[in-house]
Amino acid sequence: MAENTTNTNTDYHRHKKKEEMKQQVITFALMIVFTIIAFAMVNAQLDKLFVIPVLLVLAVVQVGFQLYYFMHMSHKGHEMPALMMYGGAAVAFLTVLTLAVLIWW
Repeated sequence: MAENTTNTNTDYHRHKKKEEMKQQVITFALMIVFTIIAFAMVNAQLDKLFVIPVLLVLAVVQVGFQLYYFMHMSHKGHEMPALMMYGGAAVAFLTVLTLAVLIWW
């Protein structure tokens, strides 16, 4: 009976690791595609008003991919580091926004 439980547990962990690796490979491929798109847009010398916002969106998506899949922030037990990172990002964003408003006002 114990051998069957151990075998099932091992199969579960193997399947879980396989799914995680599959997600990381897909994410890595998407990040490469986003990078190629960014280089192609800059190389095509498109209008800056179009290129800059698209590059910023691609960059934010890539940061999200890196946090969730490569830094394992989607796993259980990483809530506090995630909270600290998002809190720091929010404070940094508000600081930059505040300074930009003060300068341009």
